[in-house]
Amino acid sequence: MKEVILDTETTGLDVKDGHRLVEIGCLEIDNFVLTSKKFHCFLNPERKVSEQALKVHGYTDSFLSTQKKFSEIADEFLNFIEGKKLVIHNANFDLSHLNNELAILGKKKISFQNVIDTLELARKKFPGAQNSLDALCKRFKIDNSVRVKHTALVDCELLSRVYVNLTGQKEPTFDLKIGENNIGSEDNNKKIKYYNKVIKPTEQEIKLHKNFLKTNLKKNFFN
Repeated sequence: MKEVILDTETTGLDVKDGHRLVEIGCLEIDNFVLTSKKFHCFLNPERKVSEQALKVHGYTDSFLSTQKKFSEIADEFLNFIEGKKLVIHNANFDLSHLNNELAILGKKKISFQNVIDTLELARKKFPGAQNSLDALCKRFKIDNSVRVKHTALVDCELLSRVYVNLTGQKEPTFDLKIGENNIGSEDNNKKIKYYNKVIKPTEQEIKLHKNFLKTNLKKNFFN
């Protein structure tokens, strides 16, 4: 089952105030394991970055002014996510900005039905608890020390590990090293090992177990 972990960075919080995308990051996962496929780009928002957003991601107006516009990468982005579920933390925020960009170009919006919101998953699993990405990394003992600033690819990789834990899947034993050259690399994929092998009991073990239940636990759920 192929899915896409997605994260964006923006010029500010609300599209109603004219804020735009400045970065899109996507990592493909197949059965909860990172593949070698990714989509990443910085974007020229054609407007200034708010002071608040600059503190979050650190992308300056001068840097972003040299990047491609969303209209130049829209088709490539849509082709990358086509036919795959999107996994997003706080999906309302990212989708509002993505769909705003698509609407400007007259393109079809992304449906919320095609999205898994890990914030909603976390709220159901840990009601009343802190469920930010940093808080979930701490809860699941995921090293997020590289997250000095919010950057899309770093956040995607951390979210991929949080998603595995939220859904109760067995996480790979290799250490994820965040970097442009090794995210989802083939070398990393070859090193993945799982320890979720199911060991079936022998007939003798089953007989001994049944005998134990009858003789030692006369009143139990299994009798």
